[in-house]
Amino acid sequence: MAPPRTVLLLCCCLLAFPIPGPLAFESFVGGYGINYGRIANNIPSPDKVVELLRKSKIRNVKIYDADHSVLDAFKGSGLNLVIAIPNELVKDMAANESRPMDWLNQNVKPYFPETRIVGITVGNEVLGGQDQSLYQPLVDAVKNVYNGLKKLHLERQIETFTPHSEAVFATSYPPSACVFKEELMPYMKPLLDFFATIGSPFYVNAYPFLAYISDPEHIDINYALFKPNIGIDDPNTSLHYDNMFDAQVDAAYAALHAVGHDDMEVRVAETGWASSGDQNEAGASSENARTYNFNLRKRLFLRKGTPLKPKCPVKAYIFALFNENQKWGAGSERHYGLFLPDGRISYDIGLSALLPSSASPSVFNNKVRSCFCPF
Repeated sequence: MAPPRTVLLLCCCLLAFPIPGPLAFESFVGGYGINYGRIANNIPSPDKVVELLRKSKIRNVKIYDADHSVLDAFKGSGLNLVIAIPNELVKDMAANESRPMDWLNQNVKPYFPETRIVGITVGNEVLGGQDQSLYQPLVDAVKNVYNGLKKLHLERQIETFTPHSEAVFATSYPPSACVFKEELMPYMKPLLDFFATIGSPFYVNAYPFLAYISDPEHIDINYALFKPNIGIDDPNTSLHYDNMFDAQVDAAYAALHAVGHDDMEVRVAETGWASSGDQNEAGASSENARTYNFNLRKRLFLRKGTPLKPKCPVKAYIFALFNENQKWGAGSERHYGLFLPDGRISYDIGLSALLPSSASPSVFNNKVRSCFCPF
């Protein structure tokens, strides 16, 4: 038996240098991720989806719920998974801290860390949305979910955030003039202050496609698709933008700057281009979708920043993995998928598929395979 003095010395050392807990997963590896939506009745089973993701070397995945069949399929896959608390549960999560604990005990604790859950989204596009009764509950729900993770000692391993649409901004052109809508500030400010305290990024859903179809007469489609164009110069910063995606990201940074959050990272929770749509949805075509997604993938692969934040590499989740045939709304909503329901590619941007594709060969094909490595 060690002498009492030795035991006392050892105890003092342990208090001074505590044994670290489990290492936190990196919440986003590289710059490229994908949204795995499942509002469809014809897409592959979750285990086939894992096979597809690994074959395509896509490591960051975001879903819109916490379906246990998906959580089971991702066990041991090594893929980073973000799960979600949908909007219809936000009020429930805000009511008290016991409900988030129940949710975490059902959907996180039994799976982590074998399933690499790296984030939880609380709601989606709540602020600026039509249901204003969710605005204040969103702030409370985010805090309650984080406190639940803290009680499980998982707050450093699992990120808490909420994605916003462009509807939270009063203006976004030029990028430096972007500010949050004044009527949203009673909710946005405490949310941002809390995220700054816990180190969460600001997530925005950035869609050049939606901006383009809203005003096709005045927006150069080449600017939206990352194709050669004259671009724009921001008169306030003299920064030049040759694509709308970077401008949208920097607009979010400008809005954060205006409310005193210069150090908060902006990440893109959704971006994509529809391969088909309704007659009034200009630019929704397979060729434009292929062009946008190829150029976006190439841009994210470079892991570079934006004109305003050149040292902060942009990270983005692409929308979406599959066409979702049961989504409601405009025709484009059902045509964002990079893959067809049987696992073949919708169009060729250099991703591998479960089955050989009948899609026409891409002019980008050889370039893609020569310049891309795993994300």
